[in-house]
Order: sequence, then C-alpha cells, then structure tokens
Amino acid sequence: MKNSIPVLLKKDKVFQQIIDLYGEPTISRRPEGFESLCKLIIEQQVSLASAKACYLKLESFLKKVTPENIIDVSDEDLRSNSVSKQKAVYLKELAKAIINKELDLKALTNKSEDEIKSELTAIKGIGNWTAEVYIMFCLQKEDVFPIGDIALQNTLKELFPVATKEEMMALSENWKPNRSLATHFFWHYYLKKRNREPLVY
Repeated sequence: MKNSIPVLLKKDKVFQQIIDLYGEPTISRRPEGFESLCKLIIEQQVSLASAKACYLKLESFLKKVTPENIIDVSDEDLRSNSVSKQKAVYLKELAKAIINKELDLKALTNKSEDEIKSELTAIKGIGNWTAEVYIMFCLQKEDVFPIGDIALQNTLKELFPVATKEEMMALSENWKPNRSLATHFFWHYYLKKRNREPLVY
C-alpha cells in the first residue's frame, strides 16, 4: 500500500501537507480471522484504549478467543469481563455463524469488497464500519473508505470544507483507487495532532 504514496501525492496536496507536519503514516495490518472481528465488535463506539482493555481481559479469561469458547461462555461471564450485554450477543452471533458454516472467513480473501461486506453485515452486530475496517486492515483491500468512522469524519471536516457524509464520499472520489491509503493518512493526522499513538494489541 505504501508504494502508492507518490500516486496519492499527485492527486491532492493535502497528503504532502500531512507528511510535512507528521511524516508518513504507519500502515497497520491485522491478521484475518475470528479474533480480529471480535476486536472490531468490541471497538464499536468506544475508545480504542477501553476496547483493548476489554479484549485482553476477555482473552485472559478464555485463554483463547475461539468461536467454540465464545459460544460456551455464559453471558454473565462475558459481562463480568467488561463485555456489554449487546456486544455479548454480537460475539455469540458471529461465533454461531462460523460454527454453523454460514460464514467462512478464509474464503473472503478472493471475493469482491461488495461480496465481503454483504456476507459480514448479514451477521447481527456487524455493520458497515466493522466490515469496512476488517476489509481494510485484515484483507488489505486498497480502496476502502470507512465513512462511518468518527475520527475520519472529524479530520475531513478539519482539512476540507465538508460537513456531510455525502460531501465526504464525493470528495473521496478524487483519491480512488487508493482510498485505504488516504484513510491511513487522515487517521495518522488525527492521532498525531492529538499526541496519540496507534493502538496495537
């Protein structure tokens, strides 16, 4: 993905401005599979720091986060390990879909982004943001633009005269087919401006 930085620099001067301020972005990767999707479900609508603490507590309790272990653990035990009632339902729905072979995560790699998104969002608790971030970080697709992400929205509002998601999506057309890389630039800007580092776990 980093090989496309020169292409993006030619498309919009904002990317050079970000490099001048904060250097090149780190291109993060997460492994494909159940654990990464569980992390993303836990990360929905909470800070990454609290999501990390919750996931590590759950992992320590289960020893290994697998579909079978999630199905077997009680809702009470999930809640006592900081998983909300709603997210406990989502984790179990995901585990059930995998155990029942309704979802084959290994088979997603060779499918189109629309196909992947359709399969993932069919699972209760996985919306567009979760699916898009999985596609971007785990499957390394190069033209993903997770417009539901609040940090991305806030950065675009700071850097461009845009206010609505529709305006942001229209703006993103300029960065095709490298919108994943563009998103990494904007997240990089967002974190550096706030003296925060990317969270890895």
